[in-house]
Amino acid sequence: MLLEILGFLRLSFIDILDIVVVALLIYLIFRWLKGTPAMNIFSAILFLLAIRVVAELLNMKLLSSLMGTIVDIGAIALIVIFQPEIRQFLGRVGRGAGLSQRKGGLLGKLFKGTGGNDLTDESITELVTACHDMAETLTGALIVILRTNELSDVIATGDRVNANIKCRLIENIFYKNSPLHDGAMVIGGNRIIAARCTLPMSNNSSLPAKYGMRHKSAVGVTERSDADVIVVSEQRGTISFVTDGKIFPIDNINELRLRLAPKEEDGDKDEQA
Repeated sequence: MLLEILGFLRLSFIDILDIVVVALLIYLIFRWLKGTPAMNIFSAILFLLAIRVVAELLNMKLLSSLMGTIVDIGAIALIVIFQPEIRQFLGRVGRGAGLSQRKGGLLGKLFKGTGGNDLTDESITELVTACHDMAETLTGALIVILRTNELSDVIATGDRVNANIKCRLIENIFYKNSPLHDGAMVIGGNRIIAARCTLPMSNNSSLPAKYGMRHKSAVGVTERSDADVIVVSEQRGTISFVTDGKIFPIDNINELRLRLAPKEEDGDKDEQA
């Protein structure tokens, strides 16, 4: 190889594979951080690491030692700075690798009985009807449906309700003069757990400008958990379903009903077929 002739580097097949894997990881992290404030910090980290590598290759001991100290100390600071992003990233990796506690995931198969937050047909009917009625009357709503993550920190910010899922109750809670209408409702275990909850806001700057605070909050909570969120727009009277940080416009109530159906049903149907 040319690099061997120059005596600058000696690369084996493992070295090349190592470089390719690292480059792929950097590319994936760039895609993950694209459009977020963390992107600038990550770029600065790569720049510092590049300086350290060059210093070691050129045997610049003082600069190499200095950069090594900065990187070692900075690693601890980065864990604190990127704590929300790290949790979000690991959550996505776990769900993408099939390690979810839902019945269709690996953990769901190993530990039977998880996925107890699946909605029954009766609860889905009440919820879908309420969303349809609120969209017709331009009543804004933000409803979080828990899956395996309990989101106790989110629930703690609101007021406990602990009631059955009923259409009239949901509409009354989100009625504009209700003291509980401002914030999110959390549903889990076929119960309305809490209302007036505060959700984490998404830092994704690529979201279209037409989406307001409700949609950004819905994206934020689904980025850090496996919860699903229903958003009813007060301005447009539209319904959106948010999952895994992605917004899906709902055209009719049947589509919303399918979105709310237990996640493992599709896999069960495939096995039966």
